[in-house]
Amino acid sequence: MIQSNYMKLASMIFAISISVASVAQNQVGNSKQVIAILKERVMKAADSSILLSPITVTANKTDRSAGGIHDFYSDGDYWWPNPEDVNGPYIQKDGQSNPNNFNAHRLAMIRFSQIVGNLASAYAITHEERYVKAAMVHLKAWFINDSTYMNPSLLYAQAIKGKVTGRSTGLIDMIQLTEVAQGIIIMENAKSVNQEELKKIKYWFMQYLNWVTTHPYGVEEREAKNNHGTCWILQVAIFAKLTGNQALLDYCSNRVKTVIYPNQLALDGSLPLELKRTKPYGYSLFDLDALTAVAKILSTKTNNLFTYTLPDGRNLIKTIEYLVPFVMDKSTWPFPKDVMYWDEWPVAQPFLFFAAQEYNDKKYFTTWQRLEHFPTNGEVLRNLPIRNPILWLNK
Repeated sequence: MIQSNYMKLASMIFAISISVASVAQNQVGNSKQVIAILKERVMKAADSSILLSPITVTANKTDRSAGGIHDFYSDGDYWWPNPEDVNGPYIQKDGQSNPNNFNAHRLAMIRFSQIVGNLASAYAITHEERYVKAAMVHLKAWFINDSTYMNPSLLYAQAIKGKVTGRSTGLIDMIQLTEVAQGIIIMENAKSVNQEELKKIKYWFMQYLNWVTTHPYGVEEREAKNNHGTCWILQVAIFAKLTGNQALLDYCSNRVKTVIYPNQLALDGSLPLELKRTKPYGYSLFDLDALTAVAKILSTKTNNLFTYTLPDGRNLIKTIEYLVPFVMDKSTWPFPKDVMYWDEWPVAQPFLFFAAQEYNDKKYFTTWQRLEHFPTNGEVLRNLPIRNPILWLNK
């Protein structure tokens, strides 16, 4: 009798496992489908990345920076010399990037993110340790090595000549490390990872979390109502996930529900704070990408930010549904064109990928599938910190 019951139970468990596997395979945008689409180019990028040497903030120094050689520095994107006072403080031209900005540190950080993203994605596909070993060289250069590390703060980001040596808005540059952190999560249990080095790397992120949650720049950026507030949560959430800081994860989740969604999502699904900008299309895409990435990082079985709905009915799916038609056919966009980089958007926006997986909707997946997955334009890369979908398939 006991054996008979055991056999029945085993049969039930087997049937359930088969059913779950079947559901997973039928899921729109499942791992098999995504890897099939991206594998060839991902592996090519990874095999190129494996040959590259690290370039960190110490490789380039500018006299514009009030910091030291280990400090990240960037100029405010939309600030220009005053034609009426060439030696005076810069003036703002919203949405128009100054081509003479110092961008070396930002470009180095983007390159770092691309390299780690490429290598971690290749490891996720193949489980070959050589990709992890190559990634660790770059991780140690940025976070451990005495001669090349970056300080865990952004005191001198998006400075403005004649006005400030750094700003709270500069913290948005740190979203470039989103996939560095996610890549570490993917690779941290690999055999070739030195656990003492991993602790040092995670300690760097712990130090940054302490800085960004307590320094006046961090506090001010946290309170921003538009995409800057979203991106504060994006970086804090993924770094908290990497370092196992559950208190910060809970804080971020609560803030999304009580501050971000109420202040950003309109009843019709639009993002009014982004529509006010001189690049309403690009900023709407950028913020929605960040919002869905945040939902991906923070959602749990009992707390799903993709389905969380405010009392008046506003939620993330309405915002996704609002923007998708304008991604499918940009000519229907009812607002002014962006003052710069109008033609470069859209690309394979990560919000489409996340939405396809979460809502199991083929429309999102096929739209994502047909768009450019490997853009090269610098402005696009700056505003697309989620570039490697394979890193987000399971974790």
